[in-house]
Amino acid sequence: MRGTPVVVLAIVASLAIAAAQNSGWQARPEAIAQAAKAQPGFNYDESRVGSYTLPDPLAYKGGKVGSKDAWPARRAEILDLFRTNVYGRSPGRPEHLAFSVVEENPAAMDGAATLRRIAISSRQGERSHHFTLTLFLPNKPSRPVPVFLLINNRPPSNTDPTRKEKSGFWPAEQVIARGYGIAAFHYAELAPDDAKTYRDGVITFFDDGSAASKSYTWGALAAWGWGASRAMDYFETEPRVDKAHVAVVGHSRGGKAALWAGAEDERFAMVVSNESGEGGAALSRRNFGETIERINTSFPHWFTATYKTFNGRAAELPVDQHMLMTLSAPRALYVASADEDLWSDPRGEFLALAATSPVFALWGDPAIRPEDMPAVDKPVVVGRRGYHVRTGGHNLTPYDWDRFMNLGDRVWK
Repeated sequence: MRGTPVVVLAIVASLAIAAAQNSGWQARPEAIAQAAKAQPGFNYDESRVGSYTLPDPLAYKGGKVGSKDAWPARRAEILDLFRTNVYGRSPGRPEHLAFSVVEENPAAMDGAATLRRIAISSRQGERSHHFTLTLFLPNKPSRPVPVFLLINNRPPSNTDPTRKEKSGFWPAEQVIARGYGIAAFHYAELAPDDAKTYRDGVITFFDDGSAASKSYTWGALAAWGWGASRAMDYFETEPRVDKAHVAVVGHSRGGKAALWAGAEDERFAMVVSNESGEGGAALSRRNFGETIERINTSFPHWFTATYKTFNGRAAELPVDQHMLMTLSAPRALYVASADEDLWSDPRGEFLALAATSPVFALWGDPAIRPEDMPAVDKPVVVGRRGYHVRTGGHNLTPYDWDRFMNLGDRVWK
C-alpha cells in the first residue's frame, strides 16, 4: 500500500476494528448493566472503544522478521521491553536449590493416582526460602505423563491435597482421569498479595543489598512466575513427569503470572491464561473494562514502577499484550474468557490472541482473524492456539480445564 494516504489507512483500520467488534460473541445487556454497577466509571460499550494501532511484533529497528530463524533475536527484544516497562527484571535460579518429598501417597484418589508434596527450598548466601508443590500423577499409564501446573491465587483449600475438599477450580480427579498429571502451588508462599507485605517472600530472599539484587525490579506477578519456574526445575528431576510437556496455568492475576512465566521460561510447552484481563491477555490499548491506571492504583505491587508512568498513556507503551503472548511461540497457547466477566474484556483477550498470528505463521500456523471471535461456549482451535468464551462469570471451571486438555491432546498426542 505504498503511497496510500494516511487518512485511507486510518479508515481501513477503523473498518477492521468495527468488523471485529460486531462479530461472534457479543456482551449481553444484562452483563453490561451488572459490570457497570460493580465497576462504575469504566467503558463497557463497544461503540466507545475507539481506534488504536498495535505495535507490530515482527518489526524491529531496521527491518522486519521474515523467518522463524530470525525470531529469537526479535523475541529477546520484546522480552526486554516487557522486563523494562511492565513486569520488571527477575533473578534466575538461586545459588542452591533442593527438593524434598514431605508427603507421598501411592494410592491417592482410591488408587488412581500418586500424591506427592514437595518442599522446594532455595538458599542464597545465609538466606533461605521454601514453598510447597502439590503433585498428583496418574498410576496408569506407567510412562511419563504431561502435567498441568496451576499458580493458585485462590485459598489453598482449592488445591486440597487430601481431596476432602474438592473444587472445580482445580478438578484434580478430572485431570487424572484424562491421563494427565496436575500440580499446584499457592502464590502467597512466593509473595503475599498485599502492597505492604509483598516483598516478605522470595523478593526479600534475593535482596542482599548488592548491586545485583538492586537490579531486580520485579513485583508480585513476576515472583509468582518465578515460583512456576522452580516447580519446573523439580519436574525435570521427576522420572514420572514428561518434562517436555508441562503446561503453566493461571486464572485472573494468576493468569497474568502464567503468561509471564511462559514468556520468561521456554521450558513450558503450553501457556494457559484464564480471564487474565488487563496486564494479562487483554489489549491495553482497548478502552474497555479495567485500565492500566486502575490496575496500577488497585495493585501497585504487581508490576515494575515504570509501568505506572503509562497510567492514562496506554498508546505510548512500546508493547501491548499480544506481544507478550507471541513470546509463547511456537509453543501451545490457550486463552479463555467468560461471558459475564466484562472487566477482563473478553473481546480484547481474543483480539490479542488473533494479533499473535503473524508470529505463529512463521511456523506455518493458520491465522486467527479478528472477526473470527466465536460465540459463547463454542471453542476455536487453530494450529497450536485455542480460545473460548464460556457461559458464566469470573472463575476457573471444569469446562475450562477440559478445553485446555483438549488442546493438550491435539498438540501433544
